[in-house]
Amino acid sequence: MNTTFRLVALAAFSFAAGSLLTRQMEVRAASPHVYELRVYHTLPGRLPALQTRFRDHTIEIFKRHHMTSVGYWTPQDSPQKDNTLIYILEHESRDAARKNWAAFAADPEWQAVAKASEVDGKIVEKVDSTYMDPTDYSQIK
Repeated sequence: MNTTFRLVALAAFSFAAGSLLTRQMEVRAASPHVYELRVYHTLPGRLPALQTRFRDHTIEIFKRHHMTSVGYWTPQDSPQKDNTLIYILEHESRDAARKNWAAFAADPEWQAVAKASEVDGKIVEKVDSTYMDPTDYSQIK
């Protein structure tokens, strides 16, 4: 009887583990996109110029290069609130992100916009970029 119990328990455990593994694989397969968190740190007093550039030009140029804007934020607290823009982009894949950024950088309209927006001086001091995958419990897949 003890052997029968062990076999049933092992079978149940194997089934549960296989189901969990299959579920995790389905979640990954259902989430082919990659998300990119970008944090722009501006030079003092230059955040308004960066926001204008995004609002009036950059987002539309992103769309042309298959870069989907998820959202844009500024921190509430000082000192970051005065010089930080945070946003998330969605790309089809990490490779697509690389290609999207290359096409964006080469875009003549973007080059003209960047040059015109920096007529009063450089805007961005530093950019942090992090590529992310959604978790199985994320609202965004």
